[in-house]
Amino acid sequence: MHVIIDLCVVPLGVGVSVSSHVAACQRVIEASGLEHRMHAYGTNIEGPWDEVMAVVKRCHEAVHEMGAPRITTTLKLGTRTDREQHMDDKVQSVESLLRAPGSGAV
Repeated sequence: MHVIIDLCVVPLGVGVSVSSHVAACQRVIEASGLEHRMHAYGTNIEGPWDEVMAVVKRCHEAVHEMGAPRITTTLKLGTRTDREQHMDDKVQSVESLLRAPGSGAV
């Protein structure tokens, strides 16, 4: 099953700055070869369910290996069975509506 997730991994007990931990998780995601888009508060990842969930687990392992005693993760996910859909499709759908005449876009 194909899944698109929004992943936000937050290490606890490591101080105020967590950018090095985020970078470690991002390296794990990049190494997976899965389609992904980092944004200000997380990363969208898409692909086969088992591969995506394995990346989530590896992110946790990498951050714990850096010394984080706790991690809290927010995970949103979506699947479809009626048709194939990718991250870019979802964004393009909304962008096309914004460009349509009468859309009220500025």
